[in-house]
Amino acid sequence: MSSLKFSIVGLILISSITTLFSQERYNRFFTQERLRADVIFGGDERSQMVYLDALFKESIWSGSRTNLIDSFNYGEYRYKVFTQSGEEIFSKGFNNLFQEWRTTAEAKTMKRAFMGSYWIPFPKERVTIVFYERLKESGEMSEIGRFPVDPNDKLINSEIQNNYKSDTIHYSGPPEVKADIVFVAEGYTADEMDKFIKDANRFAGYLFDIEPYKSRKNDFNIWAVRSVSRDSGCDIPQSDIWKSTAVSSSFYTFRIDRYLTAPNQKLVASSVSNLPCDAMYVIVNTDKYGGGGIYNFYGLSMSDHKFSAEVFVHELGHSFAGLGDEYYSSEVAYEEFYNLNIEPWEPNITTLKNFDSKWRSMILPETPQPTPSDPEFKNVVGLFEGGGYMAKGIYRPYLDCRMKANTAEGFCPVCRISIERVIDYYTK
Repeated sequence: MSSLKFSIVGLILISSITTLFSQERYNRFFTQERLRADVIFGGDERSQMVYLDALFKESIWSGSRTNLIDSFNYGEYRYKVFTQSGEEIFSKGFNNLFQEWRTTAEAKTMKRAFMGSYWIPFPKERVTIVFYERLKESGEMSEIGRFPVDPNDKLINSEIQNNYKSDTIHYSGPPEVKADIVFVAEGYTADEMDKFIKDANRFAGYLFDIEPYKSRKNDFNIWAVRSVSRDSGCDIPQSDIWKSTAVSSSFYTFRIDRYLTAPNQKLVASSVSNLPCDAMYVIVNTDKYGGGGIYNFYGLSMSDHKFSAEVFVHELGHSFAGLGDEYYSSEVAYEEFYNLNIEPWEPNITTLKNFDSKWRSMILPETPQPTPSDPEFKNVVGLFEGGGYMAKGIYRPYLDCRMKANTAEGFCPVCRISIERVIDYYTK
């Protein structure tokens, strides 16, 4: 056998052994179900606390059963699961709407609370779930709350939380080795459910028309949950329009006209409780421009605007892949969102404090750094100043990218690689 063949066989063998060990580890600590922890984040600009609201036992754990420890170090928050002996057996990074609110002017003068839901594989033995925040001054994680969980606790709720019907939009294989996206209907009445399914299929088409999703289509399952609303549309407070809808979505989040969110994320999580789910995306039945995407929380946007495709893949870039915004001139409610003295965790922006950890190796020697915002460098990976809502001090990798503008041709090479890494996390 040649040395090359031996090396390939050896790598396959090592990979198989590693996978088998990881699966055995999963079976040692977890059942096939999942546990949802409903949590309340509360505080203001200066301080925050986290409180446990309720625990739910849900159907299948559809996440990876081999990649249980989050290796990305993404997110303004993280939660970890520890055994009674202190062994870490699961972790995940995330953002939430409360973290964004804390950077607004309102957070300087009042306290608020926001609901959120977080999943882990259902444990076989007692565990402790610990939540951490990323300190703005250092970028390090600091504990903000811990909750013991006894899997035999009779107060863990096992009720069926909704009677929504669901549809399979695209199926590639078993959920535990695929990235499972669930489209949630918002502002669709019972009579509009056929429209929702057509919209869900259209959004799936948007996704698989753009790289790297196009090349990785067989790594995804896409589901659609028919969460029926009493009213059609959504809240538009600035126009005094209020609707009774499945997940209570609303424009005018943080008093920004186009910022469309579902402030109570628990409603979104509850709507997908019967489905495999790695990422939730809410399709809002409106032609008004707007949307939002929050890492490992949810993404959502309008169904019927001319930029529906562009906004969808942009917001999914946030919510699924942890990509940062690369624009810097649009209206936002945030004040000093990034600390320029530390490296942001998002893979597609940098303050140059630890640029070696980002895309420095992808820049050709002849490309100037910083890179001029000139058409000459349109299709060149470089170091373009402006991003993360700031015109100075933050840099992006491409002159124009889908994370910067709806008019961009697609994702830049840095964002494409970052998205692929997340797909690999769920599927390999």
